[in-house]
Amino acid sequence: MSFATKRLGKELAKVHGNLPPGIALVTAEGFQEWLLDIQVLDANPIYMGQTYRLKFKFSSSYPIEPPEVTFVAGPDRPIPMHPHIYSNGIICLDLLGTQGWSPVQNVESICMSLQSMLTGNTKNERPEGDEQFVASNRRRPRDIDFYYHDNTV
Repeated sequence: MSFATKRLGKELAKVHGNLPPGIALVTAEGFQEWLLDIQVLDANPIYMGQTYRLKFKFSSSYPIEPPEVTFVAGPDRPIPMHPHIYSNGIICLDLLGTQGWSPVQNVESICMSLQSMLTGNTKNERPEGDEQFVASNRRRPRDIDFYYHDNTV
């Protein structure tokens, strides 16, 4: 059993037991891909009443390497509008990159960070260059070198 499998087994047991408000496990088939739903629980009018779906993809190097986390669209599950979330669901957040990642982070803390990122947002817009990025990007989120220049949203 790999270290990633052990760690994800512990996380899954905790997730099944108790998650913070606004976070729900949808599926966790195996230790490679999980789906979770998150909601913003404050009165932010941009996200009020919405539920968003996250896809977590884990490599065999997890938790040394961050999971690949994206928003996925589905029935009643839009991609949230945010200056750091592309319309294809890719999230520009240092926590999800190699530089900002720490193995002490976990699925729950990532979900809570994303809830917080949405809660504090006041701009109902996509990142600059969204249309061009979505049309031309062929890289996995973890292979994109984002320039983290604006942590005010």
